[in-house]
Amino acid sequence: MPLSLDALSTCDARFNQIATELALAKPNTQDGLVPLYSLLGELIDYTQNEPFMVEACRELEGKLSALLDSGEGMDPNCLNYIQAFITWGMEMIETIQAGGACTPFEYAIESDMAEATTQAAGPVLEVEEGLDILLELNPDQDRELLEEFHTEANDHLEQIEANLLVLEKNPADAETLNGLFRSFHTIKGVSGFLRLLPIQKLAHEVESLMDHARKGKFVLSSGMITLILQVQDTMKAFVTQIAGALQKGQLPTEIIPVSHLVAQVRRFIQIALGEIIEGASGTVEMSFKQPVAQKSPEKTDSKSAPQKVASTPTPPAKTTAAPFDAKDAAKHAANAADTATIRVNTVKLDNLMDMVGELVIVQSQLQEAARATQSQGLFLRSLGQLTRISKDLQHTTMSLRMVPVKPSFQKVSRMVRDLAKTSGKEVELFIFGEDTELDRNVVEQISDPLVHMIRNAIDHGLENPEERAKTSKPTVGRIELKAYHMGSNIIIEMSDDGKGINGSKVLAKAISNGLIAEDNKLTEQEIVNLIFAPGLSTAEKITDISGRGVGMDVVKRNIEQMRGTVEVSTVLGHGTTFTVKLPLTMAIIDGLIIGVGEDRFILPTNSVKIALRPTANQFTTMQGKAELLHWRGQSIPLIRLYKHFKIPAKIEDPTEGIVVILEVFGKTYGLMADDLVSKQEVVIKNLGNLLQNRPGIAGGAILGDGSIALILDPVGLCAAALK
Repeated sequence: MPLSLDALSTCDARFNQIATELALAKPNTQDGLVPLYSLLGELIDYTQNEPFMVEACRELEGKLSALLDSGEGMDPNCLNYIQAFITWGMEMIETIQAGGACTPFEYAIESDMAEATTQAAGPVLEVEEGLDILLELNPDQDRELLEEFHTEANDHLEQIEANLLVLEKNPADAETLNGLFRSFHTIKGVSGFLRLLPIQKLAHEVESLMDHARKGKFVLSSGMITLILQVQDTMKAFVTQIAGALQKGQLPTEIIPVSHLVAQVRRFIQIALGEIIEGASGTVEMSFKQPVAQKSPEKTDSKSAPQKVASTPTPPAKTTAAPFDAKDAAKHAANAADTATIRVNTVKLDNLMDMVGELVIVQSQLQEAARATQSQGLFLRSLGQLTRISKDLQHTTMSLRMVPVKPSFQKVSRMVRDLAKTSGKEVELFIFGEDTELDRNVVEQISDPLVHMIRNAIDHGLENPEERAKTSKPTVGRIELKAYHMGSNIIIEMSDDGKGINGSKVLAKAISNGLIAEDNKLTEQEIVNLIFAPGLSTAEKITDISGRGVGMDVVKRNIEQMRGTVEVSTVLGHGTTFTVKLPLTMAIIDGLIIGVGEDRFILPTNSVKIALRPTANQFTTMQGKAELLHWRGQSIPLIRLYKHFKIPAKIEDPTEGIVVILEVFGKTYGLMADDLVSKQEVVIKNLGNLLQNRPGIAGGAILGDGSIALILDPVGLCAAALK
């Protein structure tokens, strides 16, 4: 009986995990031996119906067991043997998926077989010496060049990851292949100039691989793409070391091994080009050769269509791309001229933003002075012109800080691919609105919440292929990631078509963990919102992906720190959607200024629903303490600001004051103040260590009359006031 789809998917995930562990292994050490041995045991469990695969796994398991018993490390021949096993295994998975039969794995690791292997199949690849060395950096002498390389390398590595995920779906995409080649070529050239030998050598080998692929000599396989992703991860580690040297003066102290990756890339090239004879004694019985067709794949309109990223391996396409020529180069040069950009140090942008903020404050002060002056003619006209200029300058400066959300979404694409393989599920990610722009600080901070939401969707939300087939769903799960603007906010939606959130299960878990009382009556939405409680997990067992009760509470906390909100909606059996609402910028907000006694407070307008003057019959007192306001058929808690901050108020009767209705995480609250002062954009100022992290306070602002007003955090304020 052949392997089931679920077993094939799990086996493919284990081969990818073995490839990852091999990339981390160091020659002539036992690093990686234990996880490799463990993964082989799991492979054996899932491949019982394929005798050749079980035999190959048991043979390698025996060799690794002997090394563990003897205390010896994996020499270069052993590393080559494992890489050949991975390559063969991935090829066999694709063959079985296509309806073919598994063939035996043949390879010799023993030293007395090396000569026979060399004669039959060409030289066995030795791990090149002199590459596993510390990165030599001289920040004092080469600072400007290293800073430029650090920035460019980060850009190229992000583009490499995005291109590889595209190639996994369409391995013959000519433009993507050329883009990959150019990225590695650039990294190789600059790293060579800076004498960064490990980076240069690694980039050179992958550049050679990409050059063969773009010239149509072979088509990239899933194993090749996995290996290049490992190379990209290794280069990221080098770039991190460079960042540490530039920012903190910490020179690299850890050697990042690259020799085994260089050897693996070379071996892939040899096998793909047929330099290792297929079927010969001591070689891997496989071929990466693909028939070459003359017709190139049709192009799609990337602007109108959403980006679709496949997270499960796809058999190589039967077409290949034409080589990159001068016409392509001219076209890319023209496009580059149209979108020419320069890099500006973020410190300079922050200083410019601070100066614009001061200008906005002075403008507000002039407006206050204009109201008090008697001669308002020329003065008011000049003030109006200043207002227009400062507005334009403010919006232009803010736009300089705006960057596309694409980098964060791109990281998610890679993670979906890896998690799908680890969990044995089939997942496709659809991205919409990746060019939507928001403040660069928000882009940097949104990555962590996105990671947790995606992990939650894959591990808890999406079913495995067999379960989906039973419910008449497509075997491939769907995750959608959207970004779009709504007013002065950006909305990020993450949805899946999985099994949804089981409210009764969440409630039972919350009660058993002591998070809520058993007799507590909650609405359906309040039950679903319990997933954001710290320590709550409905996972039946702890896995590498989730199950420790850490994740969704981090999502909520991080988004609240960005003055945002997150909402969740779910339909049992059909899926879940998380909606994150964030301000466009972290520096300037739209604020509603309210007065309490002699003090002024600012509420972010994105939390305000309405402001009203209530009547006496709208109030109820619970147990002589808690006050409720009846509004639109619901009873909402009333918070008196003067009581919370213990300050004198001019008005204590709610019917004579103003109640601002706030909505926080689906709950509604009433905030009592003396009066409404105005609505305006305010510049957020840091209050320093003394008032930092105070519940209910997000920062401060200087008003037009020169006074200081506290900016309130609705989430923290409501939580602290109702304790």
